[in-house]
Amino acid sequence: MIKKPDTNVDFVSIEHKVLDFWTKEKIFEKRRQLNQGKPKWSFIDGPITANNPMGVHHAWGRTLKDIFNRYKAMKGFELRYQQGFDCQGLWVEVEVEKELGFKSKKDIEEYGIERFVNKCKERVKKFSKIQTEQSKRLGYWMDWENSYFTMSDENNFTIWSFLKKLFENGKIYKGSDVVPWSGRSGTSYSQMEIIEGRKLVSHKAVFVRFPIVDKENEYILVWTTTPWTLTSNVIAAVNANINYVKVKASDGSIYYFAEENLNFKRLEKQFKEKKQWIDGVPKLKTIAQIFNERGGFEVLETIKGSELVGLKYIGPYDHLDAQNEIGGYPFKDEKLKKKNITSSTQHQVIDPGKDNIGNDIVVAGEGTGIVHMAPGCGDIDSKIGKKLGFVSIAPLDKESKFTEKFGWLAGKSATDKKNNSIDIK
Repeated sequence: MIKKPDTNVDFVSIEHKVLDFWTKEKIFEKRRQLNQGKPKWSFIDGPITANNPMGVHHAWGRTLKDIFNRYKAMKGFELRYQQGFDCQGLWVEVEVEKELGFKSKKDIEEYGIERFVNKCKERVKKFSKIQTEQSKRLGYWMDWENSYFTMSDENNFTIWSFLKKLFENGKIYKGSDVVPWSGRSGTSYSQMEIIEGRKLVSHKAVFVRFPIVDKENEYILVWTTTPWTLTSNVIAAVNANINYVKVKASDGSIYYFAEENLNFKRLEKQFKEKKQWIDGVPKLKTIAQIFNERGGFEVLETIKGSELVGLKYIGPYDHLDAQNEIGGYPFKDEKLKKKNITSSTQHQVIDPGKDNIGNDIVVAGEGTGIVHMAPGCGDIDSKIGKKLGFVSIAPLDKESKFTEKFGWLAGKSATDKKNNSIDIK
């Protein structure tokens, strides 16, 4: 006769009994002894940041990693069983800033960098102990007395030694690049910090018309979600192979933009599904709707993007000193400087082609099919600028404020929501 299983199972109690049994009978130690001297299999647990108690995602990852260790142990391999803690970076520093009530990098400097670093170390030590106990509670088998810490002298000295060798071999040089930056913390972001902190936000995007040189009342139409970068515009990019329309507005102005974008419903899918959609943000209008609200429009002709390539235009901020700095600003390209080249003299329409994996850099759909590019403000823009020989204008300082050669914008924050007005001439 089959006994009916008891449905009132206390899983937590069972887990504790198993953990107590493992500890009392030294099961982990015996497992290691059985495989001592056998073929080695090295697994280094990628460290989680010891800045708070573990989250569910950490538990999930550690459970999966534990499966690999147990499988290899059962196959007869000798394992290192070493796990670690990430001790450095903004994850820890921002939490300590919150504890101390700091709002900026200046607060840290006034407090004292060494004192602040020690505070960060204290937090790491506190939460590494908490995370260790949480991991044990999960049943994660590791050599907990031999965990590694990225803040250790051994690790830092090894990194400095590695950098020294790179320097001696001529592998380190001084240059300029575009990186994700935190104006609040005054430092760059890592890719992991960007990915884990990614979320949908609401902010202003703008349509801007660039007057075409020697074509009275004709404009290329661009759209950008980062209006502050318009101050540093150098080039405009199209796709030579897609169709563009020449549209006449009710006031007689003529605009060029991608044909597909005329009736393209921007973010339509996200609006319908309401996934992560921000409350209060209205459905976005098509370009056709915007023109119709202003008296209507007429499509004069359809052309290929290749016919736009080479057109010269006037930028919206060409009156700023930064736009007229020879060779770029604040980092100058000496070759361009010798040729007396400025950003405003390089304004033209180009086709940047494809990226490293073969995708078109400019596509129709979101926007207008004409991309405003600022080599001093974006990663892709920077790569294209360096490849094709365009100047670079970087407008912001360490606090994400406009620098002195940006006229009325100097000292204003590019990220301050209270100061989100723009003035385009």
